[in-house]
Amino acid sequence: MAQRTYRVTVRGRFDGLDGATRARLLSEAAQHDVLTARFADEGTLTYDGRIDAFQHRVVVRVDEGPGEEDVALVAGELAAVERLDAAGLGYRDLRGKATCMDDVKVRRR
Repeated sequence: MAQRTYRVTVRGRFDGLDGATRARLLSEAAQHDVLTARFADEGTLTYDGRIDAFQHRVVVRVDEGPGEEDVALVAGELAAVERLDAAGLGYRDLRGKATCMDDVKVRRR
């Protein structure tokens, strides 16, 4: 069965961060700047110095078929949750968007 490639962006807000966690995130903010963000298999977490909202960008490959976009979206959201949980970061208001890269048309000049 053929596989299709999706780029999934999950947006959310940090929640319940204590002072030490906020300080850690602030010290690492340059590594998570939106200007260095990319879609990757392992995912990329971005946020700014306000430590309020974040984005997690990940590449997901799913089997072609009915409901594949929903499967990709759930996989992308799960990847974001796993990343945030592993880092000990609280979150809320998650919302995701999946874009199939196989359907994107590139116009050459």
